[in-house]
Amino acid sequence: MRRSAEEARRTRDRIVAAGVARASTDGLYGLTIGSLAEELGMSKAGVVGPFGSRVDLQSAVLARAVDLFTRAVATPSLTVEAGLPRLRAVIDLWCRYLDGGPFPNGCFVTAASCELDGRPGELRESLHDAVTRWRAFLRDQVTAAQDAGDIPAGRDADDLVTVLTGIAMAANQELQLLGDGQAPARARRLMLAAVTGGDGEAS
Repeated sequence: MRRSAEEARRTRDRIVAAGVARASTDGLYGLTIGSLAEELGMSKAGVVGPFGSRVDLQSAVLARAVDLFTRAVATPSLTVEAGLPRLRAVIDLWCRYLDGGPFPNGCFVTAASCELDGRPGELRESLHDAVTRWRAFLRDQVTAAQDAGDIPAGRDADDLVTVLTGIAMAANQELQLLGDGQAPARARRLMLAAVTGGDGEAS
């Protein structure tokens, strides 16, 4: 019984991992049971079975992609002192993720945001919640830096969150569409300049 549960978990993980890679290039709505079944050498029933429906499979794929981003950027930054040091760590990790992330088509969340922003439904709601949590995390790091006196207290934290997010999305476009290898370094410099009010060159 225990072995069967472990095998089922491994099968589910394998399907989700393949789904994340495919959805990164084809989009969440381009993710089909048939394409995954063919890729994995499984039946369609075997692919959809662990999830119950295509929407539940898509939701699991989205959740995995968000988790990968969180573990690459947010989680490791929490080991750094709160305030500007942690905010710098977030920026460094974020730009590193953009430069060498796990998805063949760049930032999954950015691509999914463009795909889902005008498509109401469960997937859009899940992505909305994930992006809202990320922006709240960013805002917390900005306000912590302000409370520590590391950056000017008079600057609007929500404005800075929007600026940082916009820079990251622009860098993803520059990398993926324009093939600009300097985009991550430029994004890091501009992000640091945005939060410190300087030129972003300080380490």
